[in-house]
Amino acid sequence: QVQLVESGGGSVQAGGSLGLSCEVSIRIRSLNTMGWYRQAPGKQRELVAIFNSGGSANYTDSVKGRFTISRDNAKNTLYLQMNSLKPEDTAVYYCNLPIYNQNYWGQGTQVIVYS
Repeated sequence: QVQLVESGGGSVQAGGSLGLSCEVSIRIRSLNTMGWYRQAPGKQRELVAIFNSGGSANYTDSVKGRFTISRDNAKNTLYLQMNSLKPEDTAVYYCNLPIYNQNYWGQGTQVIVYS
């Protein structure tokens, strides 16, 4: 069974940093597409950062230069380092792994950025 467990959310003042982790219950490989999404109150879930199947990282424009996605295949873990946080980054953050013809999500971790 595929399970994703996020951790690392919290509250931080604008300009601060947070790091998120997503531990996967199965072995992940560099060619696995994996990403981070977020959902703010009253808004649709949106893509934040993703590793595509070729292993390249892509970011939504609003986080470019501030967020960094990384992975440790040996630990089956996906990371998101968030720097220079802004109040508009406030959301529940989810990691995502599309595999075995299904779309797996973690339970989400709350990030609150206050000014």
